[in-house]
Amino acid sequence: MNLSKSLAATLIVGTSLFGSAAIGQEINVYSYRQPELLKPLTDAFEAETGIKTNVLFAKNGLVDRLSSEGQNSPADVLLTVDVGRLDAMKNANIWQAIPAELTSGIPAEFVDTDGAWVALSMRARVFYVSKERVEETAMSYADLADPKWQGRVCTRSGQHSYTIGLVASQIANNGVEATKAWLEGVRDNLARKPTGNDRAQVKAIYSGECDIAIGNTYYMGQMVTNEQEPEQKDWAASVRLIYPDADQSKTHVNISGVGLAKNAPNLENAKKFIAFLLSEEAQSIYAGTNFEFPVVPGVPASELVASWGELKADSLPLVDIAHKRDAASKLVDEVKFDEGPQN
Repeated sequence: MNLSKSLAATLIVGTSLFGSAAIGQEINVYSYRQPELLKPLTDAFEAETGIKTNVLFAKNGLVDRLSSEGQNSPADVLLTVDVGRLDAMKNANIWQAIPAELTSGIPAEFVDTDGAWVALSMRARVFYVSKERVEETAMSYADLADPKWQGRVCTRSGQHSYTIGLVASQIANNGVEATKAWLEGVRDNLARKPTGNDRAQVKAIYSGECDIAIGNTYYMGQMVTNEQEPEQKDWAASVRLIYPDADQSKTHVNISGVGLAKNAPNLENAKKFIAFLLSEEAQSIYAGTNFEFPVVPGVPASELVASWGELKADSLPLVDIAHKRDAASKLVDEVKFDEGPQN
């Protein structure tokens, strides 16, 4: 039986500001995810349960807000991208354990050991490579430090959360000293100082500034379907994706995830919401609209995402990677990564 159908109710209820519905008929969501990405999910949840979904979106500061609100917080759940923010929620002690029965079908590496959070979707940190100038079809993260690629690599800031996650995964897998040597090699292979977002790296390949860039998978989906800025389709057409270390099932992934707020005023509704987000229906929505990978086994990626190849994700628990993030940040500064090549 489809989990979402078991939560079915009768009415579609629109989203509104907090406090406009009686307790027991709503849920309050603090979200780092943009409202337009959430709307297909909240619309479906409201349609099937009759529970109004109130969303407060912010780019930053929601963990601090939850902490300062304390027992008076209206938040029921926190939705976010990046395991680092989920770990920050846990460290701030503003969570309560998600019932194990809700997460029992999720691979262990995508669930906090204490139940503080559960992943909802994955994105892989991959290589965008020039179709014209790169012949390789299989590569590893280690290759980024090979002198062969000197002056040919582009990436965003070393202190961006996406980069920190990748460096943290290298520390977790290979140790600090090996990662330092690798990071120095990558730095010296850069075509320019780290700058711009992931899409800007693809534009740099299109313009010939570099041949290989590091980026998240879903940006490819966003570019090839971008009708408002069609030039991004041209950028995307100039590259193909390589899943690094696929032969070892070691491609680095990060997640979007959800945590259950410590003082959730609508606790039962919050549990229903998390159950829905982990249902096949919601996972398919994630896959189809956000170009991300489902975390529920058996739910396929979208046709477009599947066309890029098979993801063989690193099975290292994301908790272990999250705990290496401070070390990763220090290492980025130590090697002066954002200053660009030192050779």
